[in-house]
Formats: sequence, structure tokens, C-alpha cells
Amino acid sequence: MKNITDIFFDLDHTLWDFDANSVLAFDKIFAEHHPTIATNAFIKIYAPINQACWKLYQVDEITHEELRYSRLRQSFDALNYTISDEEINHIAHYYIEYMPDNNQLFDGAIEVLEYLKPKYNLHIITNGFAEVQGKKINNSGLGKYFNTITNSEMAGVKKPHATIFEYALSLANVKKENAIMIGDCIDADIRGAINFGMKAILFDEKGIYAAEGLQTINHLLELKKIL
Repeated sequence: MKNITDIFFDLDHTLWDFDANSVLAFDKIFAEHHPTIATNAFIKIYAPINQACWKLYQVDEITHEELRYSRLRQSFDALNYTISDEEINHIAHYYIEYMPDNNQLFDGAIEVLEYLKPKYNLHIITNGFAEVQGKKINNSGLGKYFNTITNSEMAGVKKPHATIFEYALSLANVKKENAIMIGDCIDADIRGAINFGMKAILFDEKGIYAAEGLQTINHLLELKKIL
């Protein structure tokens, strides 16, 4: 890691705890509009569906409008909960509106950023929607740590496409051999970065990818031993 000058982080599921903040957003939505729905029961169904929809979105098989609708429609259908398309679109709007108001970060996120900031240039590369990601970053107090923020709308493509990494490195004015990517998605973040020619560290909080042979951390504070 001697040549590393710049660190690129993913945002959702890496620094910003998407799952925890998602629960808080749905708690508010259901309390206001669908009080018979238990959030925990909904999330158990929603979480894998959302992940599957994001995989389709990353490879341009669905649009972001289809993502927002489909993950909810599939979840309500799996619950056998009768709901109109109009109401699903309302919930999709509330969800995007409420999510950035919640600021749950992964344990150690601020501590490790405080440690890294004096030593490296820090950046974010995210596939998330620009309108939402900026609010998440600012509301959670993450903004002051990062020199640049690249989202897929700016780059015109999503991770793992090489162009988004090229765009982010150009914005940061750094060569790929001096940069490293840290993220939770083995395909979009890690293989995307490695295929582009960058180093990468997988944040595998639940130990799912132990057999993959990648440089991996299970807690953000482990970065202090590596970088």
C-alpha cells in the first residue's frame, strides 16, 4: 500500500448503513399510511428483492424508475398485500424523501475516516441516485471527509463499468496505480475496480465471501491495520 495516495469508498452498505436507515424510513411510511404492515416482516421480504433489482439496475436491465417501482410491487405481492400502483408510487416517493433524513453509519465509519483523512485523499464512487446520495452524505456528516464524489449519473455508466472508475480518477486527478477502492459489492465495487486496474478491499461485514480469496475486512476499523 506504499504507493496509495487516494482511497475511493462506496457509500451504501459500506459507510452509510442502508438497511438500518431503510427500516427507519419504512417505519415512518407505514405508521403514516399503512399501519397494519409490520416493518420487520416487510423488510425480510424487501431486502433480497431490493438487492436483486439493484443488480439488474447496475447492468442497465431496468431503469431507476422501474427499480423504485418493482422492488415495492414485488414485496407487496409476496406479502399478499393489496395495494394500487398509484399508492406504490406514493410510497416510492416517500421512501426516497425520508431515507436521507436517517443518518445511521456503520460502526467505526467516522473513526476510520478521521484516521485516514490526514494520510490520504478520500473520495466516493456510488451507483446511487444523485438527488439522494448528496443528501445522505451531507445529513450524515460525511461530506467534510471527501475531496470528490462521483455518482453514476455524472459518469453516464454504473459500477462495474470501467468508465465510472476512469471518470472518478480523472476527477480526483490520480493514477489508478495510486488508488484503491473499498466497497461491499463483490461485482460492482471489487471486481469492477480490479478489472479496471485498481487495488480493492472488500467490506464483507457478514463474512459471506470468505472463500473468494480477496483482500477483505469485516469491520471498518480493520482498515487502520492495512492503510
